Amino acid sequence: MAIQAFLPAAVWSGKQFDGQWRPGASIQEVIEPATGKAVGALALAGPEQIARSAAAAAVAQQEWGNAPYEVRARVLRQAAALAETHSGEISEWLVREGGSTRLKAGAELKVATRALHEAAALPSRAVGEVLPSESGRLSLARRRPLGVVGVISPFNFPLYLALRAVAPALALGNAVVLKPDPRTAVCGGLVIARLFELAGLPAGVLHVLPGDGEAGAALTSDPHVRMIQFTGSTSAGRKVGEAAGKHLKKVSLELGGKNSLIILDDADLDLAVANAAWGSYLHQGQICMATGRVLVQRGLYPRFVEKLSEKAKTLKVGDPAREDVALGPLINATQRDHAARIVEAALAAGATLAAGGSYRELFFEATVLADVDRENPAFREEIFGPVAVVVPFDSDEEAVALANDTVYGLAMAIVSSDVGRALKLGERLHTGLLHINDQTVNDEVLNPFGGIGVSGNGTSIGGPANIDEFTQWQWLTLKGQAPAYPL
Repeated sequence: MAIQAFLPAAVWSGKQFDGQWRPGASIQEVIEPATGKAVGALALAGPEQIARSAAAAAVAQQEWGNAPYEVRARVLRQAAALAETHSGEISEWLVREGGSTRLKAGAELKVATRALHEAAALPSRAVGEVLPSESGRLSLARRRPLGVVGVISPFNFPLYLALRAVAPALALGNAVVLKPDPRTAVCGGLVIARLFELAGLPAGVLHVLPGDGEAGAALTSDPHVRMIQFTGSTSAGRKVGEAAGKHLKKVSLELGGKNSLIILDDADLDLAVANAAWGSYLHQGQICMATGRVLVQRGLYPRFVEKLSEKAKTLKVGDPAREDVALGPLINATQRDHAARIVEAALAAGATLAAGGSYRELFFEATVLADVDRENPAFREEIFGPVAVVVPFDSDEEAVALANDTVYGLAMAIVSSDVGRALKLGERLHTGLLHINDQTVNDEVLNPFGGIGVSGNGTSIGGPANIDEFTQWQWLTLKGQAPAYPL
């Protein structure tokens, strides 16, 4: 990758960001999953660096939290402008390091930039209420910054899923220690550090420290960190939630999903197939909102399986940095082997392989598993690969029962020509996100985003939820003179 103007290797390679770029002791290669080649060197942070940064962030936050609202808003606006100016270079990192297709990289950059613009509006929002009280006493409830927010972000939408927490947390007066996934630490971490450095964020308010599980554990236990925002797998989220709870930290968990797309028998078949393909195969299925089950009413089922299989066979798989493809590589061999194991187990349990099922290196074909029932492993497990799991059903009641038969509760969707019927069915679905006449992968920044069950801990992030998440209430009363209490 050629040196570019925005993030040249001389700035970041082998370094961490704590307000300044400093050399790190532990170095890991930045690997391009499509080729297995190194495209840079990454400095990993350990528990000691996490502790130093958390303490420094707590000091820097005091001045930042008291900065005029326009100062904070201006930094966010400038970061958004920089993201737009350097969109080509940032997208290239999403493609090369993250395995994104160019379509997905462009969409991610667009929504990440929108998150910065929306966060820029937060500092000027009203953040309190005047409460009823006795005469001569002013009673206020106001929102105050938490202090230091720890953000642990994933590899799949690395730029957006980090920025959707980092940007509002900073805008509302917090300092942030970001630990991006080391597999995508440039596009999901160092790019963000550079954006805010060039935007004029005061040194020490943002720290970007890629690291492993030990670094994450240090972040959840550090006494200077008041909140953890974690996006990732349910298994890792349980550990983060347990550790944060032990240390009495506020915690926001955005976790996995086994999301159902319900295709009713009155749906337009071609539109239904298009929605199922997008929800199942976008970014190789490596999305928490990916369509994990396609529930198809019996009348449409045979033709749907046939058309979806035909569609899957046309989707080209390859290196998105070098050719125009629909699917890029999976992030690593561990994820590939996980998807392959579930496909193999599904077939052993009676599923039909209607398309795909094979892989070369990290390139996994768009796959269709048909005739899947409730007892099949593919019905239960989150695959995080390009596998459409197609399940037949007879009645609306059965569709509801199948969709709700999961411990997850992130996103669901219904495709039907009868909106009233779809809404009635949707009222009975246990999910944090519900889409009528769309597929399951949706996020528009303005919406509160969160799941139920093991898809989250009941919190939401985004839109109107951001002020609730990244601030805390303070009750303030004011009297002209202290009372003479009769004790």
